Order: sequence, then C-alpha cells, then structure tokens
Amino acid sequence: MTPDELLKSTAHRPWPTPAKPWVMTQTWNHLLFAHWPLPVEALRPLVPVQLPLDSFNGQCWVGVTPFRISNLRMRGLPPLPFASNFLELNVRTYVTLEGKPGVFFFSLDAASLAAVWGARIFYRLPYYHAAMRANVSGEDIVYQSRRIRSPHGNSAEFAASYRPLSDLRSSARGSLEYFLTERYCLYSVSSRGRLYRAEIHHLPWPLQPASAEISRDTIAQAAGIRLPDVAPLLHFAKKLVVLVWAPQRLA
Repeated sequence: MTPDELLKSTAHRPWPTPAKPWVMTQTWNHLLFAHWPLPVEALRPLVPVQLPLDSFNGQCWVGVTPFRISNLRMRGLPPLPFASNFLELNVRTYVTLEGKPGVFFFSLDAASLAAVWGARIFYRLPYYHAAMRANVSGEDIVYQSRRIRSPHGNSAEFAASYRPLSDLRSSARGSLEYFLTERYCLYSVSSRGRLYRAEIHHLPWPLQPASAEISRDTIAQAAGIRLPDVAPLLHFAKKLVVLVWAPQRLA
C-alpha cells in the first residue's frame, strides 16, 4: 500500500490526520504485543508529570513489543541501506492529553545505530543501541535482544519465541485490545522538560491472539518497572504500514 492509498483510509481514526505532510514511512513486521496490568500508583512516578496516565477499568498497562522495521524512508527519499531495515524492541505505556490518547515510551532498543541517533535527536525518544537477532520460520519467531550500553549498568535483555494462534480479529471500540493498540500519536519529553507530540497513521491493527515463551526479560526492569507475576496478554500482528509526522511542541 502506498502512502497516498493509506491516507485515503481514515474513517477508523479517532481524529483527522494532520494537515501538514507526513515526513517518514515505515513498515512494522512480526510484532508481538505482550501487556501486563499495573496500578496507577506504580507507574505515576515513572512518567513525566506533564502527561496524564491513561487507564482501562482503573488499571494502567505496560507493553513490551519486539518487531522488525522495514522500508523506513524519509518523504521524497529512497530507503537508506544502513537504516531502513532493523529490529526494534519497545517498552511502553499509555497516556492521553488534549483528547488525544497516545503512547509513551520508557525505552526503545534498536539494532541500527543510525536509527538510534536519528530518533534521539529529532523525536526526543529514549532509543538505545542493542545487539539483536530474530529468526522467522513459518509462523514461529525467535527473538533476542541485549542492550549494548545500558544506563547505570542495568541488564536490559529480552528473549522470546512467539507465534500467532488463530485468525485475525477486529478490535471493537471500547475493548481492551482497542485501548492498547489503536493509538495515533506518541508523546515525548525532552531533557529540558519540553513536551512533544508526533502523529502517526495506519490502518486498524491486524491483531491475532498469540502465544509466547519469554525466557529472558529485564527490559522493563531496566526502566524501573516491576512487572507483576502474571501471564501477559498477548497479541500478534504480521505487518502494518505506518506514516509518521514531525513532532510538534506542545504548550
């Protein structure tokens, strides 16, 4: 799907796409959503005070999402060989501001050093360089990540095998799956406390229930998050094309 075709499909969005042109496109592949519930008071000290936490039935949620980025390119430019196809691993939670629910990232690990520095500079996101590998065999994905230089020397590793379990399911508005995935912006806060929002656009998430065996996971702990000792809620998405706009500073 081309960006122009994607922009014609907007009826599912909670608000219109920005009037300004998008600046980047990328494709997310073989993505696992692993989500854990946490009480609001556990997350509030870890998220900048400018951002109100978003909760579902009184619970906040933290997601760990391994996937592969492909076909990343800036508007009007071809994909760069060293920064267009790489593995990524995110730790995220959910916030809302000015009526726009979005994603807040505690960390983003990537195998591309160029992508790490680009996102840190232009999107004020906490990206880290990591040694990563993934093997895809049919519907089975084996994924490993180890942060190369973690702040304070903390271990920041993730290893799992995962796969989809059944056919695609649409997420109904008001459902937990919709709350966790159908978000069309991200928020970041600079080292000076300045708040930014970057809009994104994609089709509705093509979610499938998933299974996963997580053998190593210190990636959330490295961000100061203590995940509960419960099985995570798991979803899989095979492919999603995404448009990204430049971040805008908020008052």
